[in-house]
Amino acid sequence: MTAATFPAEGSVSVRLRLDSRSGAGNMGAAIIGRSEVAARRPRAVVALVGRRAEEAVRLAPLLFSLCGTAQGLAVARACEAALGIDAGTQETARRLLSDAEALDSHGWQAVVEWPARLGVPSRPAALRALRQAVSAVMPALYPGKDGVRPGGGVLRPDGAALRAALDRMDAWLAEEVFAGPPPRDADDLARWAGHGASDAARLAARLLGPGLAGWGAGDIPMLGESTPDWFAAALSGDPTFASRPRYEGGPALTGPLERQAAHPLVASVTERFGNGLARLFAARLADLAELPRRMEAAIADLRPADPSMAAGPAPGSGCGVAETARGRLAHWLRLDEAGRIADARMVAPTDWNFAPDGPLARGLAGAEVRGRDDAAERARLLVAMLDPCVACGIEVHE
Repeated sequence: MTAATFPAEGSVSVRLRLDSRSGAGNMGAAIIGRSEVAARRPRAVVALVGRRAEEAVRLAPLLFSLCGTAQGLAVARACEAALGIDAGTQETARRLLSDAEALDSHGWQAVVEWPARLGVPSRPAALRALRQAVSAVMPALYPGKDGVRPGGGVLRPDGAALRAALDRMDAWLAEEVFAGPPPRDADDLARWAGHGASDAARLAARLLGPGLAGWGAGDIPMLGESTPDWFAAALSGDPTFASRPRYEGGPALTGPLERQAAHPLVASVTERFGNGLARLFAARLADLAELPRRMEAAIADLRPADPSMAAGPAPGSGCGVAETARGRLAHWLRLDEAGRIADARMVAPTDWNFAPDGPLARGLAGAEVRGRDDAAERARLLVAMLDPCVACGIEVHE
């Protein structure tokens, strides 16, 4: 199992079958002849049916164990689309809330999940300073803490408080993750890893080692869609899309690598090591490094705003999309004539990354390992790089 300090959204079971590989120099070597991946996510979205928009948005963060702010924002955006509400004046502040939550999620990985993959004690207490800084963002944007609701809240940004919170987040990253400036390219990453000044650097050293850097590569395209209209058509048109989503007829990957594929660090690591564990980890580091810069730009663009009101005709249907640390989240819902939710569907990053033929399954199939224990640990590393907040049970059969 992955570490359970951070509540998991459902679970994933992985069954691997090893085929021995004979021949000189292959003593003990095997390949994963077959990988079966099954994701089990509670369909809590059905609990939104029968609720009014305000109630559904309040309930969403309580229903889903991960990314509560993003869940609430996605539902709020879906309700706004269904009610004809234009909340564009709230979007900069909303992105700031989502990015702060993503930084918190990445931070949890750095001090809980990554040490576990190194076999050393996790450090959840180190999260206290980061979470204090993250929790200061909402009241510094919305004094009434009412930002996550249909139409948005009373937005009165406190620039000084926001910059102070961001400075604390930056300081936390510099101390707990990077122990200095973030690596910029593959050479810089190797030097940083060699110094081993943080758990993240020590994990980088392991993943850059022979046999691991390019391990777990799968020929999976990036999820290239982020528009609510595309997700609305997919979710409303096919009830099975929520449990087995498809992009251009096949599986897709979402998450840090999708967002950061063109980042200089990721591009350099990809050129040197290919599409494997090292590339996935570099994307997570790049995401961590870029979040404070993106938040800084958002703070500069903030302006006061009041809640937006419904301006459309009778209630209809709508879709809301939100970015999380783990990837893209979408909620679609339909309102009845009384303004209550008559149908609700969602697709989460877990549904993409742990599809039966998705990035995890493709990355495992045919990969070389050295026995059962090695296969299990490598599979855990790949799970951690794709979606570390999901509890994962792994069975290995020879």
